[in-house]
Amino acid sequence: MNLIDKILVINIKESKISFEKAVIIFLIFAFSYFTSALIRAITATLSPTLTIEFELQARDLGLLGGGYFLGFAAMQLPAGYWLDKYGPKKVVMILLSIAVLSCFAFSISNSFIKLIISRTFIGVGVAACLMGPLTGYRKWFPAEFQQRLNSWMLMFASFGMLVSTVPVQFLLPIIGWRWIFFGLAIIFLLLILLIFLNVPEWKNDNSTKTDQPNSLIANYSIIFRDNYFKKLAPIAFFNYGGFVAIQTLWAGPWLKKMCGYDPAQAANGLFWMNISMMIGFLGLGLVVPILYKKGFSIDKVISYSLPFSFIALLNLILSGTNSGALYVTLFLVFSISSTLGQPAIGMHFSKEIAGKALSAFNLLIFTGAFVTQWGIGLIIDLVKSFGYSEIIAFQTSFAVLLCCCIGSYIFFLRKNN
Repeated sequence: MNLIDKILVINIKESKISFEKAVIIFLIFAFSYFTSALIRAITATLSPTLTIEFELQARDLGLLGGGYFLGFAAMQLPAGYWLDKYGPKKVVMILLSIAVLSCFAFSISNSFIKLIISRTFIGVGVAACLMGPLTGYRKWFPAEFQQRLNSWMLMFASFGMLVSTVPVQFLLPIIGWRWIFFGLAIIFLLLILLIFLNVPEWKNDNSTKTDQPNSLIANYSIIFRDNYFKKLAPIAFFNYGGFVAIQTLWAGPWLKKMCGYDPAQAANGLFWMNISMMIGFLGLGLVVPILYKKGFSIDKVISYSLPFSFIALLNLILSGTNSGALYVTLFLVFSISSTLGQPAIGMHFSKEIAGKALSAFNLLIFTGAFVTQWGIGLIIDLVKSFGYSEIIAFQTSFAVLLCCCIGSYIFFLRKNN
C-alpha cells in the first residue's frame, strides 16, 4: 500500500472504501466545518450593523458572540456520548437540522433576546461539525495522520472565517444580514443531504458498554480525572478559547475602536488574517507529523511555540492605537499551536471513547471561548465606567487575557515535570 492509500483509504465494517469516496467524505465534513466556522466568526463583520440596529453595548456584543459558544459547549458531553454510540452520520445530521431552524429564526429576529436565543441554538446545531468527523477519523485513519487531519479541518475553518469577512461585507448592502442567514440555513440543509448520501453508517464495536445506563457518567469521569487531560485543560480554556474569542469577534472591534478602521477596512484586515490562518494550519498539518517522526512530542511543540503568542499579544497591547491587522494576525498565527492538544487528547484515549474525550476537551475550549469573549466585553464596559478611555479599556481586557494564558502555560509546564 503506497503512502496516499495509507492516508486516505478508510476501513469500515472490515471493508475498504475507494480513494475517491474517502476524499468525498473528508470534503463533506470539511465543508460542514467551514460553514460552522463562517457562522461562528460572522459577528465580527456584522458587529457594526447589529450594534446600530439593536443599540448594543460592548457587553451585549460579547454576549451575542458568546451565545454561540454557550450552546456549542452545552452540547459537547451529550454529543460525545452519541458520537461513540451512533456515529458521525446520524449525530451530525440531526444536529444540523437544529442549525437550519436556528439560522432561519436568527434571520427573522426583531429583538436582542431573540438574536441571543437563535444564536445559542445555532451553536447547538453545529456542535458536532468538528467532533463528528474527528471521531470518525480516529477510527478510520492511521494514528500518525490524526494531527494532519485535524490541522486540515482547521484550515477549512479558517477559510470559512475568511469568507465571513470581505465576502460578507460585500453582500451586506446588497442583500442584508437577514438574507445571509437565510442562505446559511439552505447551505446546512444541503449538507444534511450530502451527509445522508455519502457518509457510511457507524459500526459500534462497543455497543454493550455504551448502552449501559451509567456509561455516560462513568466514561466522562475517567476522562476528566486523567492527568494528561487535566494538564492540557487550562490551555484549552484560556489559550485556545481566548484565541477563538479574538479571532471570531474581538479582532474586528479592536481594528475599529483601537486602530480607527472603517467597516470595509476592518473586513479587509480580517480577510488577510484568515488567509494567514489558512496558511498556518496548512503548514502545521505538514510539519507536525515530520516533527513527530524526529522525536518531538506534541507537548514539546506546544512548550516551545506557545510563548511566541504571549510576546505577540503583549506587543499588540502595548502598541495600542499604533497596532493594526498585522499585530492581531501575529498573535493568532502564533496561537495555532494551542490547537494541537485536541487531536493529542483523541489519540491519548481508546477508540471506544474517543468521541467523548474529544468532546470533553471541546467543552473546555468553547466554554473558555464563551467566558473570554463575554468577559472581554464586561471588562471593557467596567473600565469605561470608571472614566477611562475605550483605548485603555481594550488594552486592560486583553492584558487580563494575557495573564490567564501565561498562567495556563505555567501550569502545563509544571505538570510536565
